[in-house]
Amino acid sequence: MSEIKIEREPSEDLLQDLGVWNWPIWTKEVSEFPWQYDAQEICYLLEGDIIVTPEGGEPVEIKKGDLVTFPKGMKCRWNIRKDVRKHYTFE
Repeated sequence: MSEIKIEREPSEDLLQDLGVWNWPIWTKEVSEFPWQYDAQEICYLLEGDIIVTPEGGEPVEIKKGDLVTFPKGMKCRWNIRKDVRKHYTFE
């Protein structure tokens, strides 16, 4: 299975090309929960600090300013350490 891909501080041009600013916004308070991706998700963190641990994998730290791709079919555990606000889209 593919891994979580993170691009730290992507360029404004890339964000514009992807249409990030037109994507919906999701917010979530500090919490911990299991999650499974039924489709690939791409998101851009406006605020927050998260540790995502894929099933059978190593924890991944995601922070404000990261552009993240989660692969379809991935099961993981989210640990939100600072309230999250992100743009997101499913493919």
